[in-house]
Amino acid sequence: QIDDLAEVDYSLSSLPAVFQPFIDLDLKGIVFPAGNYTDSPYEAASFTIPDQSDSMLYLAFSEYFFQTSSFAYYTTGAFNMTIAEEVKSGNSFVFSLIFFLQTCSYFNINTEIFGSIIPEVAKYSVTPYPVMLKLMSTEIPVISLQQDSFTLEIQGSMEVLAILPDSTTQSLLTLSIAANTSISLNIFNKKLMGSLCLNRIQFSLAHSNVGSFEVLPLENILSYILQTEVIPSANGK
Repeated sequence: QIDDLAEVDYSLSSLPAVFQPFIDLDLKGIVFPAGNYTDSPYEAASFTIPDQSDSMLYLAFSEYFFQTSSFAYYTTGAFNMTIAEEVKSGNSFVFSLIFFLQTCSYFNINTEIFGSIIPEVAKYSVTPYPVMLKLMSTEIPVISLQQDSFTLEIQGSMEVLAILPDSTTQSLLTLSIAANTSISLNIFNKKLMGSLCLNRIQFSLAHSNVGSFEVLPLENILSYILQTEVIPSANGK
């Protein structure tokens, strides 16, 4: 078991191949939702490890392993979270949603803050109300392996809600999100380290109860926070 959400099947997929200088072990490497061994929508492709003999052990992970990981965590809702004054639900596994947590601590977000960026929100809500963000992944995140790095494509949505004095919520708007990130891998002090890079993030208006508005100013601000605050902070940990 990896955690409360996912398990991994690393049983042998074939008999061990024994040679004079080494032994080959082919393991399944299938990640699935905890307690629910479901069929993966992906097919495993065969691959080989480069012929080297400088170390005692060589361990390789295929793209299939990461694809099934993405599918398992998506199925369990790990990519969804609700954020108000503090995180009410969600999981730190999600790379793409980290910046929203940082944004919430960077600003004391409320309708007044959003109103300064989106005038339609200020017109809709004269009295400042706390804001709740509901984030979810709308598709299975796509992970692609490349030489010394991998990329992560995420399609999601962010619903902005006002928290009214009686503790009920009023939906203000919903944004669609498309993000592309890459993580470069390297060895530092005998440890595998990753360096996160935001390649692209785009927002579009999916639904609005405050009227139509230009999304670009909000996209520019969130992109700035990502590039100057969140990404450097994530890479420093």
